[in-house]
Amino acid sequence: MAQKPSKAASMCAKAQQLINSQQFDKALVLLNQAKAKDPSYSDIYIMMGDIYNFTLKSDSAFRCYTKAIELIGEPDPLLYYIAANEGAKCQQYEKALSCYEKFMQKGLQYTDVLSDAQKGMANCQFAIKAMASPVRFQPVNLGDKVNSEWDESLASITADDGTLVFTVTRPRDEKTVCAFCATEQDLYYAKREAQDWQPRVAFGSPIRTSYNEGAQCISPDGFYLLYTMCNTDYGMGRCDLYWSKKIGDKWSRPRNFGAPVNTSEWESQPSMASDGKTIYFVSARPGGFGGMDIWKTTMTAEGAFTAPENLGAVINTPGDDAAPFIHSDGRTLYFASNGRVGMGGYDLYYSTLQPDGTWSEPQNLGYPINTAADEINIFINAAGTMAYMASDKDGGYGGLDLYSFVLDDNLRPNPVTYVKGRVTDKETGLPVEASLEMVDLMTRQPLYTAKSDVQTGEYLACIQTGSNVLLNVSAKGYPFYSENFQVEKSYTSLQPYLKDIQLQQAEVGTVVVLKNIFFDFDRSDLKPESFEELDRLVDYLQHNQVNIEIGGHTDDQGSDEYNDRLSQNRAKAVYDYIVQHGIDSARLSYHGYGKRQPIADNGTEEGRAANRRTEFKIVR
Repeated sequence: MAQKPSKAASMCAKAQQLINSQQFDKALVLLNQAKAKDPSYSDIYIMMGDIYNFTLKSDSAFRCYTKAIELIGEPDPLLYYIAANEGAKCQQYEKALSCYEKFMQKGLQYTDVLSDAQKGMANCQFAIKAMASPVRFQPVNLGDKVNSEWDESLASITADDGTLVFTVTRPRDEKTVCAFCATEQDLYYAKREAQDWQPRVAFGSPIRTSYNEGAQCISPDGFYLLYTMCNTDYGMGRCDLYWSKKIGDKWSRPRNFGAPVNTSEWESQPSMASDGKTIYFVSARPGGFGGMDIWKTTMTAEGAFTAPENLGAVINTPGDDAAPFIHSDGRTLYFASNGRVGMGGYDLYYSTLQPDGTWSEPQNLGYPINTAADEINIFINAAGTMAYMASDKDGGYGGLDLYSFVLDDNLRPNPVTYVKGRVTDKETGLPVEASLEMVDLMTRQPLYTAKSDVQTGEYLACIQTGSNVLLNVSAKGYPFYSENFQVEKSYTSLQPYLKDIQLQQAEVGTVVVLKNIFFDFDRSDLKPESFEELDRLVDYLQHNQVNIEIGGHTDDQGSDEYNDRLSQNRAKAVYDYIVQHGIDSARLSYHGYGKRQPIADNGTEEGRAANRRTEFKIVR
């Protein structure tokens, strides 16, 4: 800037040399001395602003730049742009907006930054409105059993809220492989007992190595750990995705996702949907819309993945889009982006998967969840009520700490509950490794596929609100077991179902209740929701040489004659369906038992509902 001669000019020239050699503290001392000699010399404030800019002290930088503008009166327009950027970083949005507007009025010759200035203006306008209507946000530190003096971040939690997994960034040690890294990342977990977090535990071998492990998720059922490792001797690129499976109380040897998911580029930040198959992740591979994009792949079999699919221009931007988290409802995606209008830097957004397979326009989570700083990760529990994120706010234990907070009602996904228990042999009580599948009976679309733990028989499956769901459990040597869950749309919080499942050996006399066969009141016509269960019965008969009797049963309401006729007709409807789908009628019979064989108390509605049933019995 052309200014009148000043006795502070020579001191500023020396300070500039110190700045060029990054001796910022010495330069500030000299500039403060220069300010004492001539407080009206604008170069002092520009240089001080540059120092604070370099050292990420945006509030001080903004004050210095605006002081320089005040002293100069008509500065080079670029100074307005530089000042506006720093003002936005320290949430001085109205003043920053004024600087952006002056730059756009006078600085159109700076074509290389015009688009950035326009985005900065849009961010300020959005932020002013967002701060005028804040969302609920009262973060609570998870405490010293989870947090430490190191950085804790990137939390994920199982659907039952029982296990928290997170990344810890600690100082490097003598075993750290990365030669240029001052820190090393490791994976930790904490268990919740009686609503309290127990002391955290580091994952041991084979998960933990001397490389960096982080940016992870644990599957909603707690059986899969997906995470990122970078710069290994055996990887495919800079950062790769790995998976490990929990068997009993141990984790399997981690395996690289391999091609086509991993490439020579950067892949990281996985998130597994509650179906146990769909995985969202971030990649810098070619073919995207920006630097980092969100992609998805499907695990068709354990360790086998489909070619990744970009989520498209509705989600991804020319900037960076990262840290995807797919909620347990399978439809609500939360993610971070610096390519959208927001509070500045990375903001958190959410989008909903529509019935036609498209994504809704992403919505900003609002202030004060989002700020001028970078918000890079959020995790929502299955119930949709509680969120987890990392912050370095004052009052923590050091660096980034993990916090939880009650999520604002307007930001919540569909609430999800779960069914959890063990699969065992009815006679021996021993655990059974069974295949489990949940299917939406209205759409006949699979919602979840997995196996119970081979060593413990444990399983966990999510159930969405507003759904009529079949749970099918099958294992070699056993007739399949079925269960039905109907969850109303009106629920805002849900209690879990605790269900231990005992499988019966396929022997003469074994009786299996078909809990997903439905009829209208006083009718014997099969409802379409019954077809999924009936097809599974057909499949069972095709693969097992047994003869069965279809039995129809009623509650005790009505006359004997009425109930006998109704149960007989309903049993015949099932019989007819099975015959029509290729099963030899010689292997089948049917009988209506009316109300003569109750399995529950007819004095309650729950008991009467249990007695109104269709079942099959192995007779040969």
